[in-house]
Amino acid sequence: MTKIKVTAVFDIGKTNKKFFLFDKNYKEVFREYTRLSETEDEDGYPAEDIEELRKWIKTTFDSILKKEEFEVKAVNFSSYGASFVHLDHNGEVLTPLYNYTKTIDESVSDEFYNKYGGELKVATETASPQSGMLNSGMQLYWIKKKRPEIFNEIRYSLHLPQYLSYFFTGIPVSDYTSIGCHTNLWNYEKEDYHDWVYQEEIDKVLAPIVPTSASINTSYKGKKLKIGVGIHDSSSALLPYILSKKKPFLLLSTGTWSIALNPFNSEKLSEEDIEDNCLNYLRVDGKRVKASRFFMGNEYRIQVEILSKYYEKEYGYHRNVKFNQELYLELVQKPSIYFKFEGISLKRKHLHKTDLEPFKTFEEAYHQLMIELMELQIQTITKAIGNSKINRIYIDGGFTDNDVFMKLMSHHFSEFKILSTQSPLGSALGAAMVISKRKVTSKFLKENYRMKKLMPLFLKLKH
Repeated sequence: MTKIKVTAVFDIGKTNKKFFLFDKNYKEVFREYTRLSETEDEDGYPAEDIEELRKWIKTTFDSILKKEEFEVKAVNFSSYGASFVHLDHNGEVLTPLYNYTKTIDESVSDEFYNKYGGELKVATETASPQSGMLNSGMQLYWIKKKRPEIFNEIRYSLHLPQYLSYFFTGIPVSDYTSIGCHTNLWNYEKEDYHDWVYQEEIDKVLAPIVPTSASINTSYKGKKLKIGVGIHDSSSALLPYILSKKKPFLLLSTGTWSIALNPFNSEKLSEEDIEDNCLNYLRVDGKRVKASRFFMGNEYRIQVEILSKYYEKEYGYHRNVKFNQELYLELVQKPSIYFKFEGISLKRKHLHKTDLEPFKTFEEAYHQLMIELMELQIQTITKAIGNSKINRIYIDGGFTDNDVFMKLMSHHFSEFKILSTQSPLGSALGAAMVISKRKVTSKFLKENYRMKKLMPLFLKLKH
């Protein structure tokens, strides 16, 4: 039996941990999903259980090596960013893998911004709106100030994608995509670490920067393998589009965060952009991507739980709600805000509490929720487009299955060609592609992503 030569990818999300095998044409030939239980850090805050994660990766990989039908030639890793694994001089993990939603003591962040010229100045230079631990560089500053005994033991702090690579190779590296994702570390104008990183001697615990396409040849259980250095999941999700499409486009990546990524807008962020939660990512080649994001999926989950309880529906009922044109037109004729958003700070009127009294049914309230979320989505997409010439939007991620969301997108962006992808591969495929030398054609997305063109809605308002 001829073995299929494959690239293995571990795609580590905060919720789902996924493992894929791709053949030489990037066709998925195997997948496995799991969810791992969390642990707690020393403050009792939920944290990724790094030990459980390592166990799952090792067990999964060892079992695939035993399979007769596959020959693994390369391995790479994509994962969520803004998360450091701190290692001592023996390569042992020193701290919990702190959750990026954990807040940083105000006294620490106030001291930092006072010292380095103010929040807006640093945020604009590093293209990183202030977001607590989500600015992973601030985690290092926080450890240095609050836990100096731990900081003094750190030999290397590796972002999670690079730690996963290190787990296989023992070689510590940094890459642009992890450094450039809202970390507060990178000065986009100077194309180097920000001055504060050098002044605080944080650079001494950051591993050497290598290209994201770099790989390390190693031997694992007697098999020769090419191990990638890992890639940040947002940059990874963007990569298949960049490699196969030359015409300007915007990618709307939906999930816990809704992130509008524009790789054709390299303009410097303004202070107003920063206040509107815009940021930059670094592509694998170190070029900047303008992005605008909001916590849509997180907010959606919170509000749907409220709706389910209020209307006495099972959680999951919302997945079957289809777009209702009459309902939508009735609601937009009396525009108002009814939902108090818990985790979103974009510019909108704030309510003291959610008011569901005016809505007779779950469906009606759900349509209103989607209208209010869509208003913010329009803001973020418009910001990411800026003054670039974009006429095509790709949508991927969890919300491609949401009929109301997709219909509203096609309605509000009717002047754009909008394509949705039914592929759940997202960042995993990008991680496989970045360590391969194989070129792809413009038909690649169509062949691999089950692209579907959205037709504009022609809605007639009643008079």
